[in-house]
Amino acid sequence: MPVRPLVLYPDARLHRAAGPIAAPAAAVRALAADVLDTLGAVSAMGLTAIHIGQPERVAVIRLQPDEPHAVYVDPVVAWASPERASHPEGSVSMPGVVEPVERPARIRVRYRDLDGAEREEAEGLRAACLQHEIDQLDGIFWIDRLSRLRRDRVLKRYAKLRAQRARTEP
Repeated sequence: MPVRPLVLYPDARLHRAAGPIAAPAAAVRALAADVLDTLGAVSAMGLTAIHIGQPERVAVIRLQPDEPHAVYVDPVVAWASPERASHPEGSVSMPGVVEPVERPARIRVRYRDLDGAEREEAEGLRAACLQHEIDQLDGIFWIDRLSRLRRDRVLKRYAKLRAQRARTEP
């Protein structure tokens, strides 16, 4: 399947919630394959269909390049622990900036896999990654989870990086 171009911040599509999957199984598999191929090309841990311009609730996660990927169709957080954990986060849609984000340490996620089976999981880094991608599917960009001060700093760093890239690209 093809690697798709990424939707880059500040594109408004990054703040729109994705709709539930109503497509036939073959279309969902094709979309998941495109998300996976794009994920591999940009060296990310997680990617949603929104990142490639498709407003559908599909996310793919692969925490390590040598491990199998997992496809999440219509994922929702069903439960979150009161304990919190902080992990560095960023987005392929806002390359070059990373900031710690605090989230629940453990979660249960209700979703379907590509065979239609329902599943639940996760803790640690997988929990943080899932919450990050589910937020994106809900129209919540990762910097929306930061304090106003930290968000403003991230936006300034990103603007500076974009200006530097614009000066160096032909």
